Amino acid sequence: MKKKIIIYSVIGVLVVGGLIAYFVLRNSGNQYQFTTVTQGPITETVDVTGNTTPAKDLSLAFQTNGTIAAVNYSAGDHVNSGAIIASLDTRSLQAQLAQAQANVDEQKAQLANLQAGAQPADIQASQAALAGGEQTLANEYGNINNIISTAYTQTNDAIRTQLQAFFSSPETNSPQLTFSISNSQTLNNVNAARLLASTELNAWQSELQNMSASSPSSTLDTDLQNAINHLTTIKNFLSLISGALLQQTNLSNATLATYNVAVTAAINEVNAATTNVTTAKQNIASQKITIQQLQAQLNLKLAGSTAQQIAAQQAQVEQAQASAQSVQVQISQASLVSPISGIITVQNAKVGQIATPGAVMTSVISDSDLEVDTYVPETDIGKVSVGDQVTMTFDAFPGETFAGKIFHVDPAQTVLSGVVDYKVKASFNTADVRMKSGLTADVKIQTQTDANALILPQYAILQNDQGSFVEVLKNGTVTQIPITLGISDGQGNIEIMSGVTAGEQVVNIGLK
Repeated sequence: MKKKIIIYSVIGVLVVGGLIAYFVLRNSGNQYQFTTVTQGPITETVDVTGNTTPAKDLSLAFQTNGTIAAVNYSAGDHVNSGAIIASLDTRSLQAQLAQAQANVDEQKAQLANLQAGAQPADIQASQAALAGGEQTLANEYGNINNIISTAYTQTNDAIRTQLQAFFSSPETNSPQLTFSISNSQTLNNVNAARLLASTELNAWQSELQNMSASSPSSTLDTDLQNAINHLTTIKNFLSLISGALLQQTNLSNATLATYNVAVTAAINEVNAATTNVTTAKQNIASQKITIQQLQAQLNLKLAGSTAQQIAAQQAQVEQAQASAQSVQVQISQASLVSPISGIITVQNAKVGQIATPGAVMTSVISDSDLEVDTYVPETDIGKVSVGDQVTMTFDAFPGETFAGKIFHVDPAQTVLSGVVDYKVKASFNTADVRMKSGLTADVKIQTQTDANALILPQYAILQNDQGSFVEVLKNGTVTQIPITLGISDGQGNIEIMSGVTAGEQVVNIGLK
């Protein structure tokens, strides 16, 4: 702006001086001053001011939350592209990655096995495992006879030995409780349960006489279930006896204590018998499932892998790899990495701080890649295009001129102090390490150039409502010749498109 004021002041002085000379010469006879039409290059410029700014000004934030574990740079430090400015604690993620990678390796190994097919050694191993499982099941069945016999012995002792004093005529069809209780219905229930207990024990004893270790497995399964049923009935009877003791009315304390001990012993024996029989049944059921699985594995190895199985396992490998890659991405997002070489202008990260995704932690500006940002008024923006050459001068470097070009023109306007302007960016043709952000620049944008133009100074041209003219002297008479104007440069020169010829002299006084 300062330069524009100086230029306009000079032009004003020249115009005023020209007017004075013009009237003086007109009143002094036939004495005229002339200027000659020259031919040569002329360049139109748009003069503006601007400031150097970093070509890249980035604000960096973590993409994931976490605790900041390290801060490697401070504000004012120089960083190279790829430098890790700060990082989060990734120990748990590293553990997840190791686990995910191990799963990838396992899935790949399974895929390789499927693709290779079953080896003879694998088939033999599966056959041996199946045979071992079948032998284990046979051993389980071989122990049933002993387990059920022991369970019967324990139960028989509990009822007929431990509780012998509780009933009179216990093995008849009418056993009677030997002590009185307050509830007659409970008394009837207990006597009936004792009769049923004898019936269960007698039936169980008969089953034992028919049991054999060589019996089919289905028969042995039935014997196990029958034993469990007998034990269930006996346990119900013991529950009733325990309740009856609570309702007794005629036992001494010593006798009651003795009876309680007997009941507890009986319950313990029956519970132990129940546990052994139930465990045997569960072990057999579990071993049968194991044999089924071993047989299925052997069948698969004998049949070989199908295309569908291989494709399914390939999908498992890809899924495992995707999981590992997901963890790797999370680990990479736990580092604040500078994408450019430059200077840190803001550093808010602190060790121990909880990082929030998207919250700006650090700002970095490029230290050597600078540009000049300026604003061109709407009256001149139509002349400016991307690619236009510019020359720039700086107060920081007097006497030096820097070359560049326009690389960006904002399509949207910017209103500054009520005036419509458009932001324009210029780059340097050659980087200069002395340049710093924020320097003021005087920018000349070279918008058009004519290498072989007819040129006259501004003050030799007359402009009025009828157009633009020059005055020439013909036969002693001043005559106005209409001309067509072209581009103008910043030194007051204007291109003449038509109306004059090179070398022609025109009166050097112009009115505007």
